[in-house]
Order: sequence, then C-alpha cells, then structure tokens
Amino acid sequence: MVDDIAAANSGAGDLRTALDVAALETWLAAHVNGFAGPLAVSQFNGGQSNPTYRLETPGASYVLRRKPAGPILKGAHDVLREARVQQALAGSDVPVARILGVCEDEAVIGSAFYVMAMVEGRVFWDAAFTQVPRDQRAAYYDEMNRVIAALHGVDHAAVGLGDYGRPGNYFERQITRWTRQYEADELAGRDPDMDALVAWLPTAIPAGDETTIVHGDFRCDNMIFHPTQPRILAVLDWELSTLGHPLADFAYHAMMYRMPPDIVAGLGGADPVALGLPGEADYIATYCARTGRDTIAHWDFYIAFQFFRLAAIFHGIKGRVLRGNASNAQAAARAEAFPRLTRLARDAMEACT
Repeated sequence: MVDDIAAANSGAGDLRTALDVAALETWLAAHVNGFAGPLAVSQFNGGQSNPTYRLETPGASYVLRRKPAGPILKGAHDVLREARVQQALAGSDVPVARILGVCEDEAVIGSAFYVMAMVEGRVFWDAAFTQVPRDQRAAYYDEMNRVIAALHGVDHAAVGLGDYGRPGNYFERQITRWTRQYEADELAGRDPDMDALVAWLPTAIPAGDETTIVHGDFRCDNMIFHPTQPRILAVLDWELSTLGHPLADFAYHAMMYRMPPDIVAGLGGADPVALGLPGEADYIATYCARTGRDTIAHWDFYIAFQFFRLAAIFHGIKGRVLRGNASNAQAAARAEAFPRLTRLARDAMEACT
C-alpha cells in the first residue's frame, strides 16, 4: 500500500487557507473512485507556494493541492501542470504520487486543485540526513542522484510532454522570466545584488543547449523516502517543472552543498565527508557517470544562476507576505532571508568573473 500513497510525515493542522469542505466532499464522491466520507480536512505545514491539505476518511487518506487565495502573478501556482507531469511520469524510473482526480472548476473550492493518494514515508528537512546512521547517509544521497539523473533521461515527447515547455534557450528565457517577476513586484522592493545579477547573467550563458524535463525544486524535503530504506517513493512539489536544461536543474539540487540550513535544506559549509556524505565534486562525478558526461564545464555559472532564481522565488514570497496571502507559517522567515540569498547569488557570480 505504501507505493500507492502521496505526501508524508510533515505535520498537518488547522486550515490557514479555508476551503468549502462540503463542496469538496461532493466533488470527491463524484470523481475519485472508491471515495466514501465523512471527510476531515487539515492543512500541511509544508506546501509553501500552493496550500496542501490532508484529506481523511474512515477508509483512506488523500492529499489535495490548490492555488493560494488572493491575487496571483500570471503563470504562478499552476497546480494543473503539477498534476499533468506526475501523470506523465507514472510508470517511469522517477517515483511520483498517484494522481486520483483533477478539478479545473474554480467554483468548487475557490481555485483549481488536484487530489493524489497519500504516500506514507519520511521527509528529511535536514540535508545532512542526521536522522539516519552515518554509515547509511551516502546511500540516501546516491538515491537522490539516481532519481534526478533518471528524470533527465526521460524522453519527454514519448511520455506526452513534448509541449510541456519551449525547448532551447532555457537560460535566456528563465533569466528573463525571473527578472520580470522580480521587477514586477514593486511592493517587495529592489535589491542591489539582485540588480547586479539581472545585468550580468544574460552575458554569461555558456554555449550549447540541452532539453529535458526539469523539476525546478529538487531538494531532499520535496521527496518522500521509504520508511526504513534509502529509496524515494515519491518526488513532490512539481510547480516549477518544465522543459529545460538538465544542468540547471542539477545545479539547483547540488546547491545544497553551499546552502545555509536555516534558509532551505542545505549543508551550510559543513564538511560533507565528515558527515558520511559524498563531497560536492564526487556527487557531480556520479551524476556525470549516470548521464554520460565527462564533466560539467562552467559549473560556477549554473550555481550563480540558481542562487539568483531562488532569490527571485523568495522575493515573490516576500511580496505575498506583504500582501497577506502567504499560505505557509515559514513565509515571513523566508521573506527575511531574501537579501541573504541575493548576497550568496552575487558571491557565486563574482566567483565566475
């Protein structure tokens, strides 16, 4: 039953983003096979960008993802894309939650949403994996490495995602997108380090191009691990997925080696080998071996780009906090972390020049 199930052991509590439970129960009875109430709803502490709920009935548990309440920037919080990519990857070497129903009718609970089966397992919020014995931690890193390499090896056209994004010029398009989103949110304000990155990044894009499915937020806390084994049961939070450059996606994931743990899951300058983990260079080499590469040139550019991109996301969180429609209890702390991220991004930029 574990393999049939979709979000895990992050705690669920009171509803911070309200929904019409009666209307939802009616929809579930009509669209989800085997559903039988009564229904109890609580909200997960995770799900920063899109509110995420635990749905409990006497016979089964489910997870619901919806858009946040209030004004939303164009193109953001597209939960229907999340559902589509997970449906497409079902049966591949990339473990995903089983999608049980998708609702495009905003009248039901106030926004589009989808429902997936509950995956019971472990979520690691600590990139050092201190919750498992030291001699087992490297196996968890190897499993993350395996899954992201498998994702980048999926034939996107063959699984029905040929139109999931625009192929080619990924960095140019992404830099433009996040620059526009950053500059459009006037309430969240400007930052000199961010402005420097906006000017520099378009001039430093490496030559050559590749296109694969990219997750966009591949971190240890966005996946469910088996309760006792170093095996991923489901990769979650596909909101930022698209067709893009695999080295950008891998760099975002490998950024954990340089990320302070109080911002998002990262090692924060700790010695990974002392923790029983592979070093950054070895981790990159393992990914290269799995994807048929000799090495990754211009690695510092990819890291600089991803710190910039994450800073832009946190800038958006800051805007939502100021507007009062941030769904997550950690949103205020992440908003405060925005200038630290822009500094880290600029440090990486300066290492390239």
